[in-house]
Amino acid sequence: MAFATRSLAALGGLTLSLTAPGLPALANTGVTVTSYGHSALLVQGGGASVLINPFRAVGCAAGLAEPRVSANVILASSRLLDEGAAVASGTMLSAPGSYRLAGLRIEGIAVAHDRFGGRRFGQATLWRWRQGGLEFAHLGGTAAPLSAEDQVLLGKPDVLIIGVGGGAKVYDGTEAAAVVRQLAPRRVIPVQYVSGRAPKACDLSSVEPFLKAMAGTPVKRGGSSLSLPAKLGNGLQIDVLR
Repeated sequence: MAFATRSLAALGGLTLSLTAPGLPALANTGVTVTSYGHSALLVQGGGASVLINPFRAVGCAAGLAEPRVSANVILASSRLLDEGAAVASGTMLSAPGSYRLAGLRIEGIAVAHDRFGGRRFGQATLWRWRQGGLEFAHLGGTAAPLSAEDQVLLGKPDVLIIGVGGGAKVYDGTEAAAVVRQLAPRRVIPVQYVSGRAPKACDLSSVEPFLKAMAGTPVKRGGSSLSLPAKLGNGLQIDVLR
């Protein structure tokens, strides 16, 4: 699937290339996705590793083990401590723009972080890339509705990573379900919710309101990781990782 494009001025970002142009596409090997809790995921496959939203163990991530791992690329929704902390090893991207790193072509799209045009929490970045033969979209750090332009830029991902816990800067279950229906992915990995008792002053809820809003969709509850083949079957499935 070709990437939709618009000017970098419109994206509010930059272009960065750390690989030679014209590199062949990464092998269609499928991927392994490992969860570290909150919205931190490590995606490995196709000869590359991508870490999403490493965090400090503060706020709603209090009590979790910080993901101190290595990856070729780190994609952060913002530089807030719970979704873009420098606790891991790798090249971190948080600003919107077009990037080529570790053989990956990565697009970052600027959106409001909150439901008020960014007036409370500023801007966040949505991410899109292809790895192991799969198209990924990472919406782990926004509560803003997708515009028609956002939808075009994100395309139709195979795998959608989306925050579902609600609160001031994350989609709630109903909002997340509406975005899933807009983008029509084949797999959804919900993130940024709490399991069990919420830490003090945390405004996130559990994954259950999202699953209720997606009633009728197959749900697979697994451990801390899952493997995805390069070619996914038809239909939608929700993969809940702990």
